[in-house]
Amino acid sequence: MTPIRWGILGAAKFAREFMAPAIHAARGAEFAALATSSADKAAPFLAFQPHLTVHPDYDALLADPRIDAVYIPLPNHMHVEWSLKALAAGKHVLCEKPMAMTEPEFDSLIAARDRAGKLAAEAYMIVHHPQWQRVKELLQDGAIGPLVHVDAAFSFDNRADTGNIRNKAETGGGGLRDIGVYTMGSVRYVTGAEPETLDARIRWENGVDVFAQVSAQFQGFSYNGYTSIRMHPWQQMIFHGEAGLLRLTAPFNPQVFGEARIEIHQQNQSVRIERYPAARHYVLQVEAFCDAARTGGAYAVPLEFSRGTQAMIDRAFDAAQTSK
Repeated sequence: MTPIRWGILGAAKFAREFMAPAIHAARGAEFAALATSSADKAAPFLAFQPHLTVHPDYDALLADPRIDAVYIPLPNHMHVEWSLKALAAGKHVLCEKPMAMTEPEFDSLIAARDRAGKLAAEAYMIVHHPQWQRVKELLQDGAIGPLVHVDAAFSFDNRADTGNIRNKAETGGGGLRDIGVYTMGSVRYVTGAEPETLDARIRWENGVDVFAQVSAQFQGFSYNGYTSIRMHPWQQMIFHGEAGLLRLTAPFNPQVFGEARIEIHQQNQSVRIERYPAARHYVLQVEAFCDAARTGGAYAVPLEFSRGTQAMIDRAFDAAQTSK
């Protein structure tokens, strides 16, 4: 099997700590190139991949004919621009979330993907984790009866990191775009449903949302979730049905926040716990992407799915504006 040869645009901290090692470890992938003009920033990547080609800028990497796919961990406001450039250069594209700043921007990405005949997707890793695939299966199989309500929470506190792109409006910062994709997108993924009505309350700081509470009504069930970049670290998802309840204790950052576990609460107060201590969702994401890029097969989260999550985020911003 010929590996998919990857390049990374920029030496971002997240790429250094998570995605570059995942690409290096993934079956069917080769971490082959990095674009950065900083020798100091390139050094940690070269430490585990000494044969890496380091290009001085993004355009040089995109012009490298050896590279099949690019991973884009740039600041949010640069995602669409460089995804389009990478597709035009004939590369497959895996771009960090949020891939776009607003729903309409996905139209240009989808059109570019179709013109290029390449795979392009948002780096939405959680759906490749077996705990989320299992939750989807349990819901579809009726393990907790009809779904009635979903509670979602994701928070951390980065107020001290004033230079962080998440704290800057000009780079597309804020909690909803950064982590609302998880609290809202995960519900869409496991249920296949879209919100019928939606309301939101948002607290702003220097032009970015630092706390957002979103409530929505889907067909047959309600949803309440919050995100914050100014609260004690916490994450949890609860799917509450007529005959049981599913609780995920580390739904979004397993192995960082804690062990991935699903608590399955059913009748007679029985609780069964399924654990996933070894699953590496970043590696699984890269492997799934490579398989789909190589074969042209289906991918779990196409751009159309990501456009739907962005539409829900946009609706939350709009609802909060009208409720002021």
